[in-house]
Amino acid sequence: MNLRIAIAQLDFLVGDLRGNADRILQAAREARDRLRAHAVVFPELCLAGYPPEDLILRCDFLAQAERTLDDIASQVHGIDVIVGFPERRAGMPYNSAAVLREGKIHAVYRKHALPNYGVFDEKRYFLPGSEPCVFDLCGVPVGITICEDLWLPGAVEQAAEAGAKLILNINASPYHANKLKEREAVARERVVLTGVPLVYVNLIGGQDELVFDGASFVMNREGSVTFRAPEFEESLLPVDFVCGDRVEPVASDLAEPLPEIASVYKALVTGIRDYVSKNRFEGAVLGLSGGIDSALTLVLATDALGADQVECVLMPSRYTAAISVEDARLEAETLGCRYHIIPIEPAFDAFLGMLEESFAGMPPDTTEENIQARCRGIILMAFSNKKRKILLTTGNKSEMSVGYATLYGDMAGGFAPLKDVPKLLVYRLAEYRNSLSPIIPQRVIERAPSAELRPNQKDEDSLPPYSILDPILEMYVEQDKSVEDIAAAGFPEHEVVRVTRMVDSNEYKRRQAPPGVKITRRAFGRDRRYPITSGYRR
Repeated sequence: MNLRIAIAQLDFLVGDLRGNADRILQAAREARDRLRAHAVVFPELCLAGYPPEDLILRCDFLAQAERTLDDIASQVHGIDVIVGFPERRAGMPYNSAAVLREGKIHAVYRKHALPNYGVFDEKRYFLPGSEPCVFDLCGVPVGITICEDLWLPGAVEQAAEAGAKLILNINASPYHANKLKEREAVARERVVLTGVPLVYVNLIGGQDELVFDGASFVMNREGSVTFRAPEFEESLLPVDFVCGDRVEPVASDLAEPLPEIASVYKALVTGIRDYVSKNRFEGAVLGLSGGIDSALTLVLATDALGADQVECVLMPSRYTAAISVEDARLEAETLGCRYHIIPIEPAFDAFLGMLEESFAGMPPDTTEENIQARCRGIILMAFSNKKRKILLTTGNKSEMSVGYATLYGDMAGGFAPLKDVPKLLVYRLAEYRNSLSPIIPQRVIERAPSAELRPNQKDEDSLPPYSILDPILEMYVEQDKSVEDIAAAGFPEHEVVRVTRMVDSNEYKRRQAPPGVKITRRAFGRDRRYPITSGYRR
């Protein structure tokens, strides 16, 4: 006999129980009526959205989730629905999956392996399950596991020992570069060990700092991928199986994995799109300087939201080069975004005048530079408030790491698309986007980066070259390497000491920065948590 399962790779909103339920029911009806599927499988905790964080600690939220699941179950007929939900059992919360069949909850599986590293802290919220769940689907014994259960020995093997001939693994697996290869390698290890084929269903969309890339797949018992859904695209797709003594997936659509730079770009676009839309902003505004960071942020925002939803403000000062304004105007006009030119000189002069007596006899320093950045922050926040558009900050991970940014100035805003994007990757992304259609002027890419807050200023006046800075930051921030280890890798020890001191001393700034899209293995925020006040010194 043949078995057809629909993979529901969809985007859900955290906390929107009723809205998520409606999406589940609509997809279930479509899977039944259009795709003629016997079952439809949804991602991990899709009813609540992922991650629900401290909503799980609210009894009223869990009670409403229970009622909503019962309501969904009452409307399910003619198809099995496998749905992730937060379960309260004997007063205790579990990360669970329910099999809904003919108006009832037919079976429930409770996640065994609760991740508690990186961006995950599920042990804060859930108790682990311990029993397998194998149910009959059209005569085929099917086992259920949830996300981390696949990464550790135990749950998948237990389901196979309980007689499962097919495993459904539901996921909310966040994106970072090259994550798809890691997932498929882990799945292959489990599948080859048990000899049981696997259906891997992943969430899609953005949730605060996290982005979920989908890329759901089916793997046969030999470990070959026979189906793969597109990355970063909502999909409701059927997969077929030939069932006898064994269950064999029928080879079907196999979306090719995106090149790394393309997947990073799509992750950033997805993160911006969902943060803006899910928080109900009426578009986005950003400061456009003529530099590469703001140029890339502009094109990302435009690709995410559309040119009509993105507004730019050019704010030249006495130190702004004429080509910076010219390039910024060209970028906005090429994309079709509305822009304004508002010089900050009157505001800067006013502040200098107000402080003249108090600062008498004191030479200019970064104070005056920061005043300029804060003048711009005030203007941009005014646009954000008045027009109900989110302010996108344009700083990158390299700058955030070493504190090369001004609190309440260029750090002001609601979302930071490049927060986890190192400077060298900014250049690669700009080149990639220009390969699709020329948007960013080549001289913006080629010019030496500058904050333009004093005469002839260059980033390298204050920082090592990015070709040295970024590798040091990757080893220190993302890999927790010591100064000695980094120096042993070939970097000048004095530069390593200098950079790591800047990283440590600027934790207080990063705590006040807006959230941004996670695209590396270790981003600031959820991933990396260091004390601001610390006596530890290397």
